[in-house]
Amino acid sequence: MATTAPDATRAINPFDVSQNALYTDDTWREPFARLRAKMPVSWCPQSPFGAYWSVVTHAPVMEVELAPQVFSSSHALGNITIADTPPETSLANFIAMDAPGHTEQRKVVAPAFSPSQMVKADALVRQRTHELIARLPVGETFCWVNDVAIPLTIGMLCVLFDFPWDERADLKLWSDWASNVQPDRDADYNQRFLAEMQRMLVRFDALMDDRRQRPPSDDLLSRMVHSTAMGNLNPFERISNLALLVVAGNDTTRNSMAGLVEALARYPAQLDILRADPSLIANAAQEIVRWQSPVTHMRRTATADYTLHGQTIRAGEKVVMWYISANRDETVFADAERFDVTRDNARRHLGFGHGSHRCVGARLAEVQLATLIEELVSQRIRVVPQGEPTRLASSFLHGFTQMPVQIIRE
Repeated sequence: MATTAPDATRAINPFDVSQNALYTDDTWREPFARLRAKMPVSWCPQSPFGAYWSVVTHAPVMEVELAPQVFSSSHALGNITIADTPPETSLANFIAMDAPGHTEQRKVVAPAFSPSQMVKADALVRQRTHELIARLPVGETFCWVNDVAIPLTIGMLCVLFDFPWDERADLKLWSDWASNVQPDRDADYNQRFLAEMQRMLVRFDALMDDRRQRPPSDDLLSRMVHSTAMGNLNPFERISNLALLVVAGNDTTRNSMAGLVEALARYPAQLDILRADPSLIANAAQEIVRWQSPVTHMRRTATADYTLHGQTIRAGEKVVMWYISANRDETVFADAERFDVTRDNARRHLGFGHGSHRCVGARLAEVQLATLIEELVSQRIRVVPQGEPTRLASSFLHGFTQMPVQIIRE
């Protein structure tokens, strides 16, 4: 929360872009476009989440990301979402840390997503994706989120953790609880949240105890328990890091996979372009992350006064980087609203963040998305929406809960 009175000269945001309705109703584009045009950095003095700065264009977001010495990610100062969560439910994981703690713990996890590991994952991703897409019913309505996006992403989580496949429903449940950013979390909600996190910890602790008895291996849990930086975390630190890995490995890729269906339905010629030139598939995976922006925002807290794009941010104030808007910045991405698989700078998107906090599993997400696109192309499948999707009620994750579709094999 802000600790000093705001300057009279600061740009006052006429919109509260933290409102869930903007995302459930899919009406977020206009307010962000107006902010990008008139006030790339602006102050919202009142919202259900308290006062906050909005940073909505590409260059200022990059500037915040590249100045972690000023813009802190620490859970002790407010964590990485717009919500100021109570200390008992604030997840103190490595993404919600500053250096050196963040650096040390990230080094433990990062090798699980190294190029050599991605080569190993690639074959499994291809096999599972091919089999799932080949089984999809033709001419029958089904939910793309539940029947495609979730099984593919949860399946990869099970591999990363070496987690029992028949318990995969728990991973989704824990991911949903851990990623739910709401302003009205009452005592009852917090109690249920902590109960689910405790249940998650009990299950993972059993798995980690098993890993301690074995030689070190490549799965994430083994890397954690056999490391100096993460091998002796206290229970709450274990909960926090496990919740982070479950959410990061599931929600963001899931929502990009669902966003792909919406993008190809709005711009159907793009699928024809990919069929004509499959070499564009890797770029299409980058473009869907830009276009969908599965993580709507990340938050930092200023540790010192700082001037950003002509606005003076005071120490203690909340700074929210709206990736969903920066990825529509017309000064960087021409015709930014258009989903364009030939876009020559799609990789400049900020969908995975930037700098020292860039998503450690970004490469795995890219592999999964590219493989899904490749299967749609090679199996000559067109996914046709059957009514409006149900969108996630969140200003943190940009996604879907239901998406009725049918497929056509062309």
